[in-house]
Amino acid sequence: MSSRMFKFGVTAASACVGSVIASWSIDRWNSPHVVNNAVQRPPKRKRTLPMRSEQIKSLMSGEEFDVLIIGGGATGVGCAFDSVTRGLKTALVEMDDFASGTSSRSTKLIHGGVRYLQKAILGLDLEQYRMVKEALAERATMLESAPHLTHPLPIMLPVYTWWQVPYFWVGIKAYDFVAGDRNVKSSYLLSKKDALELFPMLKKDKLCGAIVYYDGQQDDARMCLAVALTAARHGATVCNHVEVQELLKKDDGTGKKVLCGAKVKDNITGKEFTVKAKCIINATGPFTDSIRKMDDPTVKSICCPSSGVHIVLPGYYSPDQMGLLDPSTSDGRVIFFLPWQRQTIAGTTDLPCEITHSPTPTEDEIQFILSEIKNYLNADVEVRRGDVLSAWSGIRPLVSDPNKDDTQSLARNHIVHVSSSNMITIAGGKWTTYRAMAEHTVDAAIKACNLKPERPEAVTAFLKIEGGQGWTPTMYIRLVQDFGLECEVAQHLAKSYGDRAFAVAKMASLTGKRWPIIGNRIHPEFPYIDAEIRYGVREYACTAVDMIARRMRLSFLNVQAASEALPAVVDIMGEELQWSKDEKQRQITLATEFLANEMGHAINRTSKERIPIKLSKEEIQTYVKRFELIDKDKKGYVSINDIRRALKNFGDGDVSGEQLHDILKEIDTNMNGQVELDEYLQMMSAIKTGDVAYSRFARMAELEEQKHEAANLKQKISVDRSGGGL
Repeated sequence: MSSRMFKFGVTAASACVGSVIASWSIDRWNSPHVVNNAVQRPPKRKRTLPMRSEQIKSLMSGEEFDVLIIGGGATGVGCAFDSVTRGLKTALVEMDDFASGTSSRSTKLIHGGVRYLQKAILGLDLEQYRMVKEALAERATMLESAPHLTHPLPIMLPVYTWWQVPYFWVGIKAYDFVAGDRNVKSSYLLSKKDALELFPMLKKDKLCGAIVYYDGQQDDARMCLAVALTAARHGATVCNHVEVQELLKKDDGTGKKVLCGAKVKDNITGKEFTVKAKCIINATGPFTDSIRKMDDPTVKSICCPSSGVHIVLPGYYSPDQMGLLDPSTSDGRVIFFLPWQRQTIAGTTDLPCEITHSPTPTEDEIQFILSEIKNYLNADVEVRRGDVLSAWSGIRPLVSDPNKDDTQSLARNHIVHVSSSNMITIAGGKWTTYRAMAEHTVDAAIKACNLKPERPEAVTAFLKIEGGQGWTPTMYIRLVQDFGLECEVAQHLAKSYGDRAFAVAKMASLTGKRWPIIGNRIHPEFPYIDAEIRYGVREYACTAVDMIARRMRLSFLNVQAASEALPAVVDIMGEELQWSKDEKQRQITLATEFLANEMGHAINRTSKERIPIKLSKEEIQTYVKRFELIDKDKKGYVSINDIRRALKNFGDGDVSGEQLHDILKEIDTNMNGQVELDEYLQMMSAIKTGDVAYSRFARMAELEEQKHEAANLKQKISVDRSGGGL
């Protein structure tokens, strides 16, 4: 034991000393070139945001752009923001919606990578060290540029073996040290008692203590959208739902074929047209190779896709402001357990996958995450499959570097590649470094395509993102006082829209109540209001999926709630976009398929269907009795009219048709529009085992039985026998 203690003590001390020496020497000899952009006149932004129709008109104008960016994820919109603020005429096209792919399906962290630093120090890996240092600097920049969408988040690293306390403490302190003056907040050590006070759900047995360090957290889809909107306000032409069908080339005068534009299609209207550009940037994430092969069919693939699944659990699984890091899962991958938007995110997995526009989480991946988080939660917290509110899969675009001869090794950092036809490809990297990646990409584009920007250096590090300019932490109070919004709604609007929240509030409808005065919620469990749907259309939302997944994060937070709110969302969007009845139905169908396949709704339903009925004889008799009380006509099944009649008996006569169908759908596993006895018994068994969290139908049946017994009791005890009362 003493020899083991000595080894770990030496390792910890060596890591600390090594990080100090390495950081000092590398920073001394390899310090980045800093340009004082503060003296330059900052670019002006437009007062009003151009409508999507105006952006499409700009694309179709036939004018030549300096830069055409393909891809509307984090990297693509970052390139558009960097390019336009340098004074280049910029356009961006995205075949789906901004952040519709990986950029909306992240862990929501803004981080440098604790594990990368461990490998960098112990492996003396200079490349990984530089990657971590750059990410830590960009972490601070993101927190400053979008204060409404980001915030520091403490993350706890629980320690269950005493010798790991100094080892982890040294490693986390090295993380702080590498961040330098760009550090968010200093890490600190906690005793067992203090750790349990801050994170009471933590497993107590053998807990030695914990270390808390800080990273950042964001709303990733809204951050991506905000960067795109900021680029648009500075004059960039950004268009979602516009697909590149062909790349165009011309002779540059020396016999060399270079890119000069692209044929594109507006997937909303079906119009096809040509966009001219001096330079084309490929920022398509997992779809990098499809665009590279559009440029040159003979190039080798460089993208190695990996699936990362996250699940969302109720907020009571974690404290409001404390995350958890599991550094050693059974497959060697780090698992995060983080509070987000009053819920809890857990993930992620790491498995090879196929590239697809519709990545789907699997039951095995969900069960893996659930089993891993059980190891860190105390016995009082029963981790149930039925508590999974939503699940999604994102594709990590890991790449091999085409600039190197050995293309078998994956690049841990991002790569920028210039093809023989001058197409600039930016691939790899992560959300945190999106701005630096964009800067490197535009630098390469200017050099390769001989562009003439007004400002040769990037200025994005000094500019606020859409909504961040006038935002303050107490801004929501003005929304409550000036507009009569609920406090929870006002806080949500301030955090999601920043200083644009006032524009959203002005579009809110009257509630007809004494309080709140305005702001009708689209779902009672969440602070999203009707005005956000109308404002979302002005933020280039074109489909119902755009709205429930990325303008509002409802589908990511609770897929069932998103399904229930969908009709109201489509109705309001239909008013704004003048949809016909058939188009509204088409939007509901597409959104329902999205929720089923990509947000875990179908797999949640399938998991219920696979549950065997495990009930005692007495329990089965009780549930059969309840079922027969609702099925008053003895049909052998419960119809939607039976549910309506039962709810009226409890004073819920104003339940809408949509709500009745929602109650029916959560138990109608064979989708035939009626509830059979075996479906009801299966639901009750699933609730008993924890595979299903709750059921409104089950509660309704229980109340029906109580009402029936109360009525029988009244009949049995007459007035004469009761003595006439008191």
